[in-house]
Amino acid sequence: MSTTTPPPDPHRRPQGMRLSLLTRWTALVATLVTVGILIAQGLSHVLPDRPLLVLGLCLLCVLPLAIITIRAQLDHMLSLFRALTGTVTSYQDGDFSFSLHWPQNDELRDLVDAHNALGDVLRHQRLELVQRELLLDTMVQNTPVAMLLVSGGGKGVASSGAVVYANIAARQLLDQGRKLEGQRLDTILARVSPALSEALARGGDGLFTTTGTGAGTGSGTGSGDEAEEEVYHLARRSFQLNGRRHELLLLRQLTMELRRQEVQTWKKVIRVISHELNNSLAPLTSLAHSGAELVRRGQTERLPHILATIEERTRHLETFILGYARFAKLPTPRLAMQHWTPFLAALGEQIVFRVTGALPPEPCAFDPAQLEQALLNLVRNAHESGSPPDQVTLEVRRQQDLVRIDVHDRGPGMSDTVLTNALVPFYSTKRSGTGLGLALAREIIEAHGGRITLSNRDGGGLTVTLMLRSV
Repeated sequence: MSTTTPPPDPHRRPQGMRLSLLTRWTALVATLVTVGILIAQGLSHVLPDRPLLVLGLCLLCVLPLAIITIRAQLDHMLSLFRALTGTVTSYQDGDFSFSLHWPQNDELRDLVDAHNALGDVLRHQRLELVQRELLLDTMVQNTPVAMLLVSGGGKGVASSGAVVYANIAARQLLDQGRKLEGQRLDTILARVSPALSEALARGGDGLFTTTGTGAGTGSGTGSGDEAEEEVYHLARRSFQLNGRRHELLLLRQLTMELRRQEVQTWKKVIRVISHELNNSLAPLTSLAHSGAELVRRGQTERLPHILATIEERTRHLETFILGYARFAKLPTPRLAMQHWTPFLAALGEQIVFRVTGALPPEPCAFDPAQLEQALLNLVRNAHESGSPPDQVTLEVRRQQDLVRIDVHDRGPGMSDTVLTNALVPFYSTKRSGTGLGLALAREIIEAHGGRITLSNRDGGGLTVTLMLRSV
């Protein structure tokens, strides 16, 4: 069986006897005392009647020897302490390349080993930090998102601060690849598209559109149909760095992504419309041919049924097209104060539902025609889900400065996938559905400054929740 030898440890102590500092200094003092005693004994035989003279001569011999010996030991220790001071100073300056050596196997050797180990750890950490910094800088410099770090004091940093950092995308977008660091942001904005300046002045995140070759152009080089619109997303974050307020600006071009999404949406719309038109026109063509054949034969008794079927399919097709037109041309809501009791009474004349709970006595500002259309779609969906008609309920209640409208049913509910996509335009699980009912309701509620959510109920069924501002 083979064995693996571990790599040598550069700081491993050499094998041998370990002598502590206390032991070595005790041995040194004992040696000097012994030497002094031996000298005193020798002199006492020569001068037996002169003890003070013997002591003086003994001290005269031993003291220089003691001073020289102790000085030699202390010089090594003092040089080590000076070296420790120098390496600590180097560590403070960020230089971790120094290491120390102490030949004795004692407590100072332990201190030197610990010091060298600390230097190794700091050296490796510094190397990792440098590598991470290089990696991060490479990623930031090569990202397609334009990044600007702006510094300044107080409010309005984005308009009056100086650029601290800008990546390649920012330099290409705002100044044709030239360096931006050190320039004031307001000076840069004076040379770029006014749309970017307006987006920064508005504050917060958002989209803006420029006409020309990008956000860094003033008014574009093209005119008329030659100038292309570019869509950008602006994100901004403020934070404190070294005691000063900084703001990070991120500019991301969304034109290609939006165009791809637009193409995909148009393809889906075309597929849905094509499918619905084929489902309606094919029977109409067949019925028209059958009617003409019956007229040719003189068998007119079936003509009223054929014409009624043609009328029904034509109205269905008209309703389908109007649904798309209504979704595409939803006007801005005309808000007016409305009381809930007469509004829901008028809605109940068009479709069956049951009101639960007490209605808020305070009026609410909304467009009655648009909200009625949204609730009609939701209640109709509840009936089409298979819920018993008496279990289709509508509840209106006030929550602080909001009004909450819940439409409940006891149908089968929705799966997680359907819940995620139910509000997406043209998404439908029905065989003949257009996918516009919930999408139109969402468009109406969001135009009112509210929001819509869907959730499954305990015991089965679905709840569609609309949140509106009360004023």
